[in-house]
Amino acid sequence: MPGASACAPNVPPDLPPDLPPDLPALIAAALGRPLAPDARIAIAVSGGPDSLGLLALAAAQLPARITAVTVDHGLRAASAAEAAGVAAQCAARGIAHVTLRRDGPPLARNVQAQARAARYALLADWCRAHGHGLLLTAHHADDQAETLLMRLNRASGGEGLSGIRAARDLGGVMLVRPLLAVRRAVLAKAAAGWQAVDDPANHDPRHDRTRMRAVLAATPALDPAALAASAAHLAAEAEALAWAADLAWRSRVEPAGAALLIDARGLPPALVVRVLARAVASLAGGDGGRPPRGQDVARLAARLGAGQAGTLAGVRARPGPVWRLDRAPARRSAPKNDEIAE
Repeated sequence: MPGASACAPNVPPDLPPDLPPDLPALIAAALGRPLAPDARIAIAVSGGPDSLGLLALAAAQLPARITAVTVDHGLRAASAAEAAGVAAQCAARGIAHVTLRRDGPPLARNVQAQARAARYALLADWCRAHGHGLLLTAHHADDQAETLLMRLNRASGGEGLSGIRAARDLGGVMLVRPLLAVRRAVLAKAAAGWQAVDDPANHDPRHDRTRMRAVLAATPALDPAALAASAAHLAAEAEALAWAADLAWRSRVEPAGAALLIDARGLPPALVVRVLARAVASLAGGDGGRPPRGQDVARLAARLGAGQAGTLAGVRARPGPVWRLDRAPARRSAPKNDEIAE
């Protein structure tokens, strides 16, 4: 998709297991460019050991350039006290700190996803308002390994298996995850001397990530560092596919009034799925729904290739030498057998 190449991560370097990570070098590797000497950097700090480890590394290696930012969602009774504890520890070390609080109604459904979206929105808004062009989070190699296992278990395609991206543009603020090749244990050492909090959600077996963490702990043959490196290699390949898909879009897709015409003949299946996903998303835009899932788009592509029509996300697709996609009329009955339901 357009712009994906600017956001896809570089493959992280191999890191010595017992030395403190060179944070400026890792930031530069994630960005794909040198770290500007005057860059102002926000560090997302929850108060857990991982984010405190990142903060400790940043305070030691990038002094006077950082601000620690804590988001208090108010989801737990202890959250305000935990945010205050981070603020006090930063004050004792001369580190600038700010606490952001979410306003609005309580989060009731899909709480973790909503809280994550709200957290990044608050952090990015604060960074834009205060001239901080970089926002760092403490996602690490163990997180990446857990993410890869979760997505393998969901039959994700190459894009999903790319895992956590090392850099992403949040509307003028670069979200950077420089520690994706660093093990959790290294961060724990960096956070020595800090008072960390423990979020009970990290131990809740209802969450996929908690279960994957248990699988890794119980399976020494699975090396989190190697899994994280595999995700980085897949991300680099996804970047190349996104570049090729952009070329295919420009050469194989034409507007026809309110419709799009796609000539998919001879394209590799991976490119067909990406071009078709972009077409569906562009025609369905404005409905406020989430982008179509890769598996659903692949099913639709297979049906079109077999000469069968279908609909997805309110978009009607009709087969032929050139596929025609347009907005589907309002449906008053159950979908026919030859259609993919939204």
